Amino acid sequence: MDHFVGFDHLLRVFLARDAQIRIFGPPGMIKNVAGKLAGYAWNLADEYPLVLEVTEVGSDRLTSIVTRAADRFAVEQIGETATDGSQPLRLVEDQAFTVDAVHLDHKIPCLAFAASESTHLNIDTEALARLGLRPGPWLNSLKAAVRGGAPPKTLIAVSPQATLPLEMLRTELVIETPGQRIAYVTDARFSPDNIARILMLAKGADLLVCEAPFLEVDRGRADARAHLTARQAGALARWAEARHLKLFHFSPRYQGATDELRREAEDEFSGRESHYGDRPESPVIESA
Repeated sequence: MDHFVGFDHLLRVFLARDAQIRIFGPPGMIKNVAGKLAGYAWNLADEYPLVLEVTEVGSDRLTSIVTRAADRFAVEQIGETATDGSQPLRLVEDQAFTVDAVHLDHKIPCLAFAASESTHLNIDTEALARLGLRPGPWLNSLKAAVRGGAPPKTLIAVSPQATLPLEMLRTELVIETPGQRIAYVTDARFSPDNIARILMLAKGADLLVCEAPFLEVDRGRADARAHLTARQAGALARWAEARHLKLFHFSPRYQGATDELRREAEDEFSGRESHYGDRPESPVIESA
């Protein structure tokens, strides 16, 4: 249930907004979204502008549909794209960031994701104040112009009454650093194929956000539930050479005792007390 229970809240929050939401999920996602939408009456939705684009990430293809509130969420298929399941799948690519995914086994197909910035842009707030400029949405326009490689003389509206050239603003205000990469892994058994896919996705990540439902002493329970232990999460982060590890998705049985989960993961991640040793040789991953 936890794999899909948040959809209703997402729908309620965005229903009356002029927005397009892109949803990605494993095989069955299109059927799940269509079935959920069919459970409601849409007699008063004619003027709602919300659009949902749902992409089902299969082992060898991406299948996408679009459905609009104004059409009472009738389903319209918009295409398929063949993929190579042996490599991370590129789901999103724009000027600001990319999102890749791999399939994992949780007794059902699940997806793990990695989001990567093209470049990380910060604003020098002291310089902003020195120039007498106020922060606002125009800073997003500035960042978009920088990422998009706009001409230096491009004028950026810094207020309703004033514009300044991109080159001057970039030089004075923008601090550019290498883009960060965040990998997100949850709902996966500790199997050789899953390990290989996670390491392929999370290699060199600045941050690995990883589930850690169980302690190592309960590894049998973790195996039965197709989940990781905290120590296994630490091993994955170490093998992937991630810079930082953030744990989540703790089993309720450890309520009030999550420090022990974090301690086990950190011991393994740092190599201070390793139970899993060196990175295993990765198996050859073939698309299904």
